[in-house]
Amino acid sequence: MMDGRPSAAVSVPLAGVAARRGRRAWPWLLAAAGLCVLPLVPGLDSNFVRSLVSQMGIAAVFALSFNMLLGQTGLLSFGHAVYFGLGGYVAIHGMRLINAGLPIPIPLVPLFGAAGGLFFGVLIGSVTTKRAGTVFAMITLGLGELVVAASLMLTRFFGGEEGITANRTRAPHLFGLTFASQLEVYYLIAFWAFLSVALMSAFTRTPLGRMCNAVRDNPERAEFVGYNPQRVRLLAFAVSAMFAGVAGGLHAVNYEIVAAEALGAARSGAVLLMAFVGGIGSFFGPILGAMVITWLQVSLSDYTTAWQLYFGILFIIIVLFAPGGLAWLIALHLPLARARMLHTVLPGYLAALAPALVMVLGGSLLLEINYRLATKPELGTRMSLFWVAMDVSRPWPWIAGLAMLAGGFYAFRRSWALVAAGWHAASERMREDGAP
Repeated sequence: MMDGRPSAAVSVPLAGVAARRGRRAWPWLLAAAGLCVLPLVPGLDSNFVRSLVSQMGIAAVFALSFNMLLGQTGLLSFGHAVYFGLGGYVAIHGMRLINAGLPIPIPLVPLFGAAGGLFFGVLIGSVTTKRAGTVFAMITLGLGELVVAASLMLTRFFGGEEGITANRTRAPHLFGLTFASQLEVYYLIAFWAFLSVALMSAFTRTPLGRMCNAVRDNPERAEFVGYNPQRVRLLAFAVSAMFAGVAGGLHAVNYEIVAAEALGAARSGAVLLMAFVGGIGSFFGPILGAMVITWLQVSLSDYTTAWQLYFGILFIIIVLFAPGGLAWLIALHLPLARARMLHTVLPGYLAALAPALVMVLGGSLLLEINYRLATKPELGTRMSLFWVAMDVSRPWPWIAGLAMLAGGFYAFRRSWALVAAGWHAASERMREDGAP
């Protein structure tokens, strides 16, 4: 007789579903709590750190939107900044309307960017997604250059080289928030970044998200089972452009200005760099790449004018030696951490660290000397690097740089055997213990 209580056969699967949902939910709750307390932690409560983390949040949304195209659907875009910039322009014009009296609070401005990105994503995507592969990449590159050129001619919308400005404090003050302080702007960006990341994560588990993977891997088979690959690519393109527009809207709120550089190839290249360095094969890889690249942009630019050259070298190293990105390197060590075997590979890593640092210092010395002589000859031959004054007209700085580069590389190359031995020992012990 039924008494209204679930049977044991039903309660066990339900308990399993609840447990899986709980395991999926706790990282999100932990991330939300971390975002709330991060700007209040002593040492991280300065406006500089809050501004840096705000830029990281914007870059994370932008990089994930790019990964929806490349990592999830297999579409390499060389002009993804177009939707970031156009979303930002729509958002900045929305802010100007708010300044003129439109009764909309500033926290809703990113929705202007989302609408702008979605509109232009559907408009442009209906043409570009007819083809995939190299043809799609070349079309996006051409359209990117076309939009940048148009931004310098259509000054009423784009504002020319000066861009469009607005004031985020001249708006209805929701809950007394004026957004005059960087802390309030940080929480606004953190909210929208968290919401966007959560929605993009949910998109990957929808039938459309799964079909994007199918079109990426085998479009002919997807078409054979009844799906139109071009329509799937268009929908993914539109959703990706919408979230890029959200990032552009957050950019408009954060800086209160949007200029032509937001549309340019440099920003498209930066988001490509973020996705590849972080790892396009992982959902959270582009977030990690966005955080690392943004931090390097802000920190390296304070110490050297050749920071873009270092970015190029970093990108080449990642592509050649860690094609899965930083997320792949972390995932590679997770089984060791679960099996408590990290101590087996640490000695090899420590042995390789010292010569690697020497090699990097030697290469940096040579790069800085050449860059200084090539770009700023008027400053003379005396310079200071790593808190050491030197005269680069003399041979000793060059000899020191070459010696450090060559000697460091030789020792680093010899240390690979220790790293391989550590991994071999860890693999053997895990195999004996039956660990995966």
